[in-house]
Amino acid sequence: MKTVELLEKLTSVHGVSGSEENVVLLLKELLEPIGDVSTDSMNNVYCTFGNGYHILLNAHIDEIGLVVTEITNEGFLKVAKCGGVDPRMLLGYEVTVHGKKDVFGVISTLPPHLQKNGDSDKVPDFSDISIDVGMNFEDVNKIVSLGDKITFKRNFTPLLNNCISASCLDDRAGVASIIIAAQKIKDLHLPCKITLMLCSQEEVGTRGSKIGPYGLNACEAIAVDVSFAYTPQAKKEECGVISKGPMIGISPVLNRDMTDCLIKCAEKNGIKYQLEIMSGTTGTDADSISVSESGVKTALISLPQKYMHTPVETVSIDDIEATADLICAYVCERAGENNA
Repeated sequence: MKTVELLEKLTSVHGVSGSEENVVLLLKELLEPIGDVSTDSMNNVYCTFGNGYHILLNAHIDEIGLVVTEITNEGFLKVAKCGGVDPRMLLGYEVTVHGKKDVFGVISTLPPHLQKNGDSDKVPDFSDISIDVGMNFEDVNKIVSLGDKITFKRNFTPLLNNCISASCLDDRAGVASIIIAAQKIKDLHLPCKITLMLCSQEEVGTRGSKIGPYGLNACEAIAVDVSFAYTPQAKKEECGVISKGPMIGISPVLNRDMTDCLIKCAEKNGIKYQLEIMSGTTGTDADSISVSESGVKTALISLPQKYMHTPVETVSIDDIEATADLICAYVCERAGENNA
């Protein structure tokens, strides 16, 4: 399967934090040809193959969304955020409410003709957000319940220069890179054991990765997530550049030996890379994996991404494939070192 096809499949399924079941079903289908697949009670998905030095590869499968908190007498839905939703982009957007059946709706917005002075300058509070599904109170109640999850309209748009704009590339792009890497590694028949640990509930506090590593006895782990790519509104020194290769993380919570080895592998194999410097924790699954049980040596690779936590997140296919190549090169290096 080509990278674009894989990415389109992964971003087509809905999986707000805590409701990742459809993503789990797709991943089982995609991973069964690679290794032994299992799941746990938190919707983490594991795939294991090989024997020897044990390397854990991680990405998260959940996405941000909304949750129904109230149905008004007029049939509108009141909501709260599930994960880091940016309220600036909500008004007028199309959504899907995942009730007893999927219901399409729009986030209501006041026309400019009816606004008061200054209204257009305000960022809406979540208490002001409501969703119109075109039904009255009685009809809505037959389909929608409090606590049902809501996702934003799916988007998958090929852009120039081998880029893709799509929903929930955070972190389905990371999942794609790990699946591609796993296929490459398996074909090499290396003397090592690989476990893919694709985790739930990252967007609500890295919950899946807090319990995922227990009992796996991994020697080390690489987490793959997304990070900020430069756009004109951002500070260049705080961002990577899209299409310039994966961002290798440097942080007090990450293992420096692994980081140095990733850099060496990138340079040795002619893989473009960037550095991402963090002064504390990373805000990714790497943080919780590194302190699981008695501690797991952990590194972080991030894909540069524009417009994070919007329905038009944008990444480069070249960066996804370079990340897979870097992971494969790293595993080859570690397998050689530990079986010399």
